Amino acid sequence: MALDIRDSGLLDLIDSDAEVKQVATGCKFTEGPLWNSVGRYLLFSDIPANKMRRWDEESGMTVYRDPSGKSNGLTYDRGGHLIACEHANRRVSRTTADGDVLTIASHYEGKKFNSPNDIVVKTDGSMYFTDPPYGLSSASEKELDFHGVYRLSPDGNTVTLLVDDFDRPNGICLSPDETILYVNDTQRMHVRAFDVKEDGTIANDRIFAEEKGENGKPDGMKVDKQGNLYVTGPNGIWVFASDGKHLGIILVPERCANLAWGGDEWKSLFITASTSVYRIECKAEGIAVS
Repeated sequence: MALDIRDSGLLDLIDSDAEVKQVATGCKFTEGPLWNSVGRYLLFSDIPANKMRRWDEESGMTVYRDPSGKSNGLTYDRGGHLIACEHANRRVSRTTADGDVLTIASHYEGKKFNSPNDIVVKTDGSMYFTDPPYGLSSASEKELDFHGVYRLSPDGNTVTLLVDDFDRPNGICLSPDETILYVNDTQRMHVRAFDVKEDGTIANDRIFAEEKGENGKPDGMKVDKQGNLYVTGPNGIWVFASDGKHLGIILVPERCANLAWGGDEWKSLFITASTSVYRIECKAEGIAVS
């Protein structure tokens, strides 16, 4: 059985007999899955291999970009351009229609970011991203003395520090109506929620959910259309209702790092976990990204 059910509400989202199926393997450490609805393929990062990989039903797994700047979180902007958090280059990049990879954010107040990790794009074009130190080879490389959460303005000209008191800010996502920003703290094993103000800044910080256990920590996060939150954690993907109630866990054979909605109806949940990528078909519908 693929589900550890803590509340019957989980069965409204996923069938009890749904299977977690491996679709690709042989990687070093998978992250940042992203579904392309036009091409019907999945992109994901293989961080230690310094590659961005592609998977589809017909061709299986192939290399999409080499080197990738040790990319981690991936998404698309409002124009359909690929946005990547790059550990090696300590930046957020955009890929143009011509294939050029450009830096759109790399510094805060003249100092290099640590290693941008995960990112979400709001419908107004602004971007929210996390900056833990995971991509740094040593503490001596750090130019900032904190691990922040940032907002990049829609015009790309202004980087605003939103929060600086996280230990390890990691996964990040918005509620379906974009009024709540969720950010998890891997080291502290919890998810924080913030109200998004009209000017794009945030307020009303609170702990939304906590995880306990071994074999996994809060990392990647996504919401479905109903506002349920799916977070990597011990033994798989922890699912929380919009009020914070823990509904259960999608059990995954390997340690999970991230997840993404995809498929023709955005009901396929793709999970990057250690050396592999898995998929489970859900009743819930995810938020379309492309």
